[in-house]
Amino acid sequence: MKKITLIVLALGLFLASCTQKTTEMENPLLSKFETPHGVPPFELIKVEHFVPAYIEAIKQHDEEIIAIVNNPEVPSFANTIEALDYSGKLLTQVDYTFMNLNSALTSDEMQKVAQEVAPFLSKHSDDISLNMKLFKKVKAVYEQKDELDLTPEQARLLQVKYEEFERGGANLDSEKQDKLRIINGELSTLTLQFGDNVLAETNNYKMAIENEADLAGLPESVIQAAAETATSAGMEGKWIFSTHKPSMLPFLTYAKNRELREKLHTAYIMRGDNDNEYDNKKILSRMASLRVDRANLFGFDSHAAYVLDVNMAKNPGTVFEFLNNVWDAALPIAKAEAVELQKMIDKEGGKFELAHWDWWYYAEKLRKEKYALDEEMLRPYFEKNNVRDGAFEVATKLWGLKFVERTDIPKYHPDVEVFEVQNPDGTFLGILYMDWFPRASKGGGAWMEAFRKQSEGVDPIITTCFNYTAPIGDMPALLSFDEVSTTFHEFGHALHGLLSSCKYQTLSGTSVARDFVELPSQIMENWAAEPEVMKMYAKHYETGEVIPQELIDKISNSGLFNKGFTVLEYTSAALLDMYWHTMTEAVEKDATQFENEIMTKMGMIDEIVVRYRSPYFTHIFAGGYSSGYYSYQWAQVLDADAFSVFKEKGLFDQETAASFRDNVLSRGNTEPAMDLYKKYRGIEPQLDAFLERNGLK
Repeated sequence: MKKITLIVLALGLFLASCTQKTTEMENPLLSKFETPHGVPPFELIKVEHFVPAYIEAIKQHDEEIIAIVNNPEVPSFANTIEALDYSGKLLTQVDYTFMNLNSALTSDEMQKVAQEVAPFLSKHSDDISLNMKLFKKVKAVYEQKDELDLTPEQARLLQVKYEEFERGGANLDSEKQDKLRIINGELSTLTLQFGDNVLAETNNYKMAIENEADLAGLPESVIQAAAETATSAGMEGKWIFSTHKPSMLPFLTYAKNRELREKLHTAYIMRGDNDNEYDNKKILSRMASLRVDRANLFGFDSHAAYVLDVNMAKNPGTVFEFLNNVWDAALPIAKAEAVELQKMIDKEGGKFELAHWDWWYYAEKLRKEKYALDEEMLRPYFEKNNVRDGAFEVATKLWGLKFVERTDIPKYHPDVEVFEVQNPDGTFLGILYMDWFPRASKGGGAWMEAFRKQSEGVDPIITTCFNYTAPIGDMPALLSFDEVSTTFHEFGHALHGLLSSCKYQTLSGTSVARDFVELPSQIMENWAAEPEVMKMYAKHYETGEVIPQELIDKISNSGLFNKGFTVLEYTSAALLDMYWHTMTEAVEKDATQFENEIMTKMGMIDEIVVRYRSPYFTHIFAGGYSSGYYSYQWAQVLDADAFSVFKEKGLFDQETAASFRDNVLSRGNTEPAMDLYKKYRGIEPQLDAFLERNGLK
C-alpha cells in the first residue's frame, strides 16, 4: 500500500510540476466544448493535453467530494446521492474523450498516457469508494429510504449508489481496504498492458505472398485489398494478409493453399502466446489470481460469484447450467459437421485430417454445394452505405427517428462519419459517430461507446466502431452477411444510448446488468435478416438491383448451416471465461496448461479452436466482460423471445415498438433488468426459442 501510494504521489507531483504551465494555459479538455452540440474539439486536442487535464479534473472532483462530505446539513438524497451523481463531470469529459480515442486512434504516446494515469485513476476511484465519512452519509440516506418520498428512479439511484460503495469496499476493515487498493492498482495497469499487447501482436504480423499462384481461389476483391495493403507497407508487387479478421477470414475461406491457411490461422490463435515482449500468459494468470483475492475480500469464493451477484444470472451455477445445456446440444451437431467436412476432403483425394485452419474453407465449399450459395455472391448487395441506411430506416419505421449526416462537426479521423439523430418532430436527440475501417491505431472487433452519456438536460454523443474492408479503387466497401449483422448489432447498442431518457447519468443508457446490455443490440440483428428489410437495403452496388428473392431464399435455407461450429466456438469461450473466474484459490496458473485442461474437460474437438484463446481474450482481460462473456448467448434467449412479438404482430408494429422503447431502450438501469423485460414481454424468457433458432432442438 505505502509503496504504490508513494509512487502515485511522486508521479502526481512530478507531472503537476511539469505541466502546471500547460494546465494554466488553454487546454481544450478543461473547458466546455464550444462545438456543435458539444462534441469534443478533436482538431484542438493533443496527446500532451491529457495528463494535465486528468490531474486538474481529478483535483476538481476531489473538491466536489470534499464539499459533499463537509456539508453541515443532515444527509439527504439531494445533498448526498444526487450530488454524487452530478459530481465529476469534468473528469468524465476528459476520461470519455481519452478512452474512446485510445481505442480508435491510439499511438505509443497515447498508450504511455494510459499507463501513466491508470494508477492515480485507480487511487482516485478507491479514495471515493473508501471514504468513510462519505459512506456514512450515503448509508444514513439509505437507511431512511422507506421514509423518503422518492420517485422510482431516485429510489433506484439510491440503491445503486449504496451498492457501489459496498462493492467498492466501504464495509471492509482498514486492512482489507489497503489490500483492495493494491489489487485495484495492479489490475488497472495489467488490463491496459494486456490490451496493448494484443493490438501490437495483431499489427505486427504480416504474411507476405510473392508467388501469385499462392492466391489461387481468392476472389479478386480480396487479392486487390491484399495488394493495396502491401503497397501501403512499402512492399509493392506483393500481397499482404494479416490477422485482422477482414483480411484473415476471406483467406481462410477461399485460399486453396492449405499450408498458408495453416500459417495464417496459427498466427491468429497464437497472439499473446509467443514468449516475447507481448506475451500475455503471465499477465492474465496474475489477473485471474488477483481477482480471486479481491472477491475473497468481499466474502465471495470466486470472481464470478462477485460479478454475477448483480447480474440477471445471479450466480455461477445458473450460468454453467445455461452454457452446459447449450454445449450439450451443440457438440454432437459440430461433430457431425466435422465428419461431413472430412468426407468432402476424402472425396477430393485429400490425404489429411480436417484441422482448424481447414474448417472455413471446406464449410464454404459445402455450403456452395448444398445451397448454391457463397459469400461472394452476397457481397455486391451489401454495400456499406446501403446497409447503414437500412439500419437507419428500420429505426425510422419503428420509432420515427431521422438521421442527418453532418460534415461540419469535428471528427477524430477522416474515415469517420457523423450523423445528427432527430426525434420524429425534427428536434435534436443526439450525435452518432460511425468509424468503419481497420487501421494500426485502432482496436480489433466492433464496439459502441459514448463520448457523452445522456442525462437530464444532456444529450448523448454515441460512437460505433467497426473493422470492415475499406473501399478498393472504384469498388466501395462490400460487407459479408456477418458484417451486416454486426452493423445492426452495434447500431442496436447505439440506440440504447441515444434513446435513453433518464434523469441520472449513473443509470442512463447502457449502464445495465452485463447480461442485459446485449438485448438491444442482438434484437436488432433480427431485422437485418428479415426478407422485407433486406429488400430495403440489399441493392447491387453497380446496378441498384434489389437482392433477388432467390438469394434471400438461399440465405434463409442455409440459416442453420454450420451452426454447430459457430455455437460451439462461442460457447467454448464463454465456458473458458467462467472456468478462469470460478477459481477459488489465488494462485497463478500456467495459462496454457489450464486452458488445455479445460478444453479437454469440456470435450472440445480438435477441429475447432475456442473463439478466443486466453492470451488474446480481450473481452475478459482487457474489457468489462470477465465472468460475462456468456451474456451474448444469454441475451440471444432474451432477443429470440422479445422479437417473437414483432413476428406475431408485425415487424414495424407501432404498439410493440413503443413498448420496447419505453420499457427497455429508454429506461437504462432505472429498474432491475428482469423487471424491465417483463414489463415489455409480460413473462420471463425461455431457453426454447434460442435452441430452436440455432437448430439445437
